[in-house]
Order: sequence, then structure tokens, then C-alpha cells
Amino acid sequence: MNLRPMKPAESRIAAIGLLVLVLVLAYFILLHWWFVAPLRNIDSQMDDLRDTQSRYAAAIAEKPQLEKRLAELGRYSTDSSTFLPETDPNAAAAGLMQRVVDDAAAHAQEGSCEVAQKMPVPNPPITPGDPYKKVVVSISLHCDMQPLIGLLYTLEKGKPYLFVQDFSVYRNPLVAAQKGASAPLEVQFTLGGYVHAPANSGAAQGNDAAGGDQP
Repeated sequence: MNLRPMKPAESRIAAIGLLVLVLVLAYFILLHWWFVAPLRNIDSQMDDLRDTQSRYAAAIAEKPQLEKRLAELGRYSTDSSTFLPETDPNAAAAGLMQRVVDDAAAHAQEGSCEVAQKMPVPNPPITPGDPYKKVVVSISLHCDMQPLIGLLYTLEKGKPYLFVQDFSVYRNPLVAAQKGASAPLEVQFTLGGYVHAPANSGAAQGNDAAGGDQP
């Protein structure tokens, strides 16, 4: 079998194709795995760090508002309506959870809003001299947008003073695939309030600590 020599045009096309192949191989061997891939990995890590930084920035941005609300609590400490009505933190946590259930039911005519889970969140013991103790509960909801807006407004704008924190909302993709736009939102947040600390709590803790060294 005789191989005919390639024509000049065919030779140029073959040379260009070979050059492209060599350049592609050189890119992956010399550039992509050594430079491009590591840079893309660094870029992904930077995106994660920026997301973390934004969450911390949002938390820091809330600090002045929380301090302002705490100052109002201290200024109007004689007004019992600014505090949770219970004196026991456990009873106050139960009252907070029931309040969310009742308020969600009150907004049910605006759409579906169901309390999926509720539980108290442990808090550190009060330090001697603190005039009030924080009570926090964790809430999970299956809720439509309109009743959710009404519920959050009711919780944060009324009395006693309540604080919605650690708020997150998303739509379950499996439920959304079945129900489409009518799928409820999955909502999670913590809800906190304050109760008056017993007047003798600091003294009682001090006495317990002193008594523990005695036989």
C-alpha cells in the first residue's frame, strides 16, 4: 500500500491539530493541576470564609440592638410587663413555647403554620447580682410566608420583650417537588425572654459554695 504525500493544506491542518493537542496536554500537565486547580480550591475556601464572616458580621450588627433592649429592660425593670410573667425559668420556658403555639394558631387563617418542634435551650446559671435571667427556647416551624411574617411581628413587637435569634429558613426540596409553590417553609429560630432573678439567688449560691467546704 502506497501512502501518498499530503498536500500543503492537509499538512497545515494536521500541524495545527497536533499543535492544539500538544497545547491542551501541556495545559493540563503543566498548568491546570499545578496552578488552576489549587487556585480554584483556594477560591472555594475563600467563599466559605466570606460566608462565615458575613454570619459573624450579622451577629455583631445585632449587638447594639440587643444592648439597647437590655438597657430598656433595666430602665423599666419596675414594669413587670416587660419581663416574662413566670418567676421560675423552667415554667417561663414552658410558657414561651406555649406562647409560640398560641400565636401560630392565631395567624393560621393567613395560611398554614404548624409548630413542628419546641424545646428549652440550656443557659448558664446567673452570676451573683444579676437582676434577671435569660430564658431561651428552640422553635421549628412548617409555615407559609404570610403567617410567618405575622407571627414574628407578634413575638418581637409585643410585651413581654422577646428576642428572635439564630433565625434560618429554607424550603425542603423534596416537599417543594411534590407541592410546588405551595410547599411550606422550614423555619428554625431561638426565642428568648427574661425573668426577674430571685433576690436571694446570689446569696443562696454563695452560701452553698461556702457550705460545701464544711464537713
